[in-house]
Amino acid sequence: MKKNKKSNRTGVVYTTTTNFEYTNGAEEEGAAVAAKDHRLRIFLDKKQRKGKEVTLIRGFVGSDDDLKALGKHLKSKCGVGGSVKDGEIIIQGNHRDRILQLLLDAGYAQAKKAGG
Repeated sequence: MKKNKKSNRTGVVYTTTTNFEYTNGAEEEGAAVAAKDHRLRIFLDKKQRKGKEVTLIRGFVGSDDDLKALGKHLKSKCGVGGSVKDGEIIIQGNHRDRILQLLLDAGYAQAKKAGG
């Protein structure tokens, strides 16, 4: 059975351009951002958390899949729980020193502690 080429073409009704090349809207994945180009900041936070401390990692630039993979790696190395939300990694507990060392070992040269 022949698949209809026009079935996934949305948004273009008619064009008079003879050399028009239609794109289906899917983004092409570019090269991933190198680890040394990230400016990661490691914060300690306990606001809105009933007095419990969490370690926040902010400043990651890249895809959500890469961010989730880094979060999973850090959680497993620290042996604690956490999550990845809104472009930041949340690790339960005060693990700033350990996370800073793990990030530096992984090639994130611009990672540093921030906040109080």
